[in-house]
Amino acid sequence: MDKYKILGIIATLTATTIYGLNHTIAKVVMPTHIGAFGFVQLRLVGAGLIFFILSFFVKNQKIETADYIRLFFAALLGMCINMLMFFKGLELSTPINSSVMITLTPIMVLILSYVFLNEKIDSLKIGGIILGFAGAITLIIYGKKVALNAPNTFLGNIMFFINATAFAAYLVLSKPLTEKYNTIILMKWMFLIGFVLSLPVTLAEFKSVQWKTLPYDVIWRMSYVVIGTTFLTYSLNMFALKHIPPSTIGAFIYLQPLIAIIYAISTGNDSLDIIKIIAMLLVFAGVYFATTKIKKV
Repeated sequence: MDKYKILGIIATLTATTIYGLNHTIAKVVMPTHIGAFGFVQLRLVGAGLIFFILSFFVKNQKIETADYIRLFFAALLGMCINMLMFFKGLELSTPINSSVMITLTPIMVLILSYVFLNEKIDSLKIGGIILGFAGAITLIIYGKKVALNAPNTFLGNIMFFINATAFAAYLVLSKPLTEKYNTIILMKWMFLIGFVLSLPVTLAEFKSVQWKTLPYDVIWRMSYVVIGTTFLTYSLNMFALKHIPPSTIGAFIYLQPLIAIIYAISTGNDSLDIIKIIAMLLVFAGVYFATTKIKKV
């Protein structure tokens, strides 16, 4: 196997692990110390500054005029809608629910590729889409249950669904850009656009944070989200997209719920029940069939 493909797989595995832990790490600090939308601005400002500084150490590339619209909508979907829906959903729902719902991303990529790229969908993929949506609907309907750390899981799970759809659209739009531009340059502009677009929604919560009195436990969690879940994962995913196909990256998404469930339960921040297990199995089966190619005899 080509060494860059191996590095791409390692990058994807690392990003998946970081994402898996993030569901619980981020959940713990919301909304007591920072609101969901305030957390989004912290991510955009923190990681955006890192990408901006790093851009001075790579070869400068001018974004072609023809790519402006694609860059804008990729940033709108990936750095604005995706983040806003994920963090607000996480504030309202649970870490395990978020990790299961995000697994729908490959199915949404498949549907969007069919609609916008005219990619064919066979009967096996259609079955996978139906199973995946059945799992998502099961989790959303079950979301009527209210818990102390999840005040509105029904609405939160719907937001996770929008989050998965926006992230899938972001992946589809970003792929051609990753083949033309340096990752650092792309991320610098995407985070800047995302920051400007989300500012009217995020500023109030960001300003309300009591920064001077934040305990250390909260500071390291915020740092993890900014440096790990934002800067590192976006960089690793962009690197991986350059060397391995999106379908390979999508396969690793199965690991995210597993990592999230183990960490959430071991730290006492969530629990499993029969409905969550059924929904998870339906989603997993759906993603498997939706991403499996029928072998020609």
